[in-house]
Amino acid sequence: MLPWKRVLRPLAALLLTAAAVTVPASTARAAGAPSSGWNDYSCKPSAAHPRPVVLVHGTLGNSVDNWLGLAPYLQVRGYCVFSLDYGQLEGVPFFHGLGPVEKSAHQLRDFVDRVLTATGAAETDIVGHSQGGMMPRWYLRFLGGADKVNALVGIAPSNHGTDLNGFTALLPYFPGAADLLSKNTPALADQVTGSDFLRRLNAGGDTVPGVRYTVIATRYDEVVTPWRSQYLTGPGVRNVLLQDLCPVDLSEHVVIGLTDRIAFHEVANALDPARATPTTCASVFS
Repeated sequence: MLPWKRVLRPLAALLLTAAAVTVPASTARAAGAPSSGWNDYSCKPSAAHPRPVVLVHGTLGNSVDNWLGLAPYLQVRGYCVFSLDYGQLEGVPFFHGLGPVEKSAHQLRDFVDRVLTATGAAETDIVGHSQGGMMPRWYLRFLGGADKVNALVGIAPSNHGTDLNGFTALLPYFPGAADLLSKNTPALADQVTGSDFLRRLNAGGDTVPGVRYTVIATRYDEVVTPWRSQYLTGPGVRNVLLQDLCPVDLSEHVVIGLTDRIAFHEVANALDPARATPTTCASVFS
């Protein structure tokens, strides 16, 4: 890479992030938007946004830190927004999403049931980052989620696993490393390309009928690699590359889920396609 590109990439990312965090929330507040924080179980979905949104954090994330950007972004637009913690390991506080992914999907099932009961809604929409964009697919396919979910939006999801830029190919050269990974951090092992979990998840196709799927990826993802492995195939799928929307958006795996308002705008479009507006670099100010 040329030296000037090395300078411009982080500079552009910094400028976009700065713009994102300095846009006043009040400029985007919709009429009738709830005034309290997310995970408000007294929130009742509006006619404009009749489905609550469930946010599913990524590996090493939690229900708060992962969503300090997106949850308020959706809430001020009139959505009832909820987030859960899942995949907790005993003795490991704050950093969740490490337990077996299949078990985490059961936690998601129970949480969705709680949200639907509280809000009175018939269906929910799910937005997940990284593992949180992939794990709900187990819930949809095997745990009855397809009857309770209208749309799944994955932000940099690990749908077909990751090779960590080829690092996982080295595991066989370190005897016991794969077993250690599986024993101590099952979710990491489950997300390695070719894992038994992923083979079972993706057997028979990527999607289930009746659910709309959106994948939002960045070509600069350094965690879920290669980035095209995030894409899904099947009916009702829309795969989006962030740089096709804004070529100077240089967000990587973490930033796309935490602060990228261009990605957030596309999430909002996926949740309400009837009112979608074009996502461009200017969406950082919307």
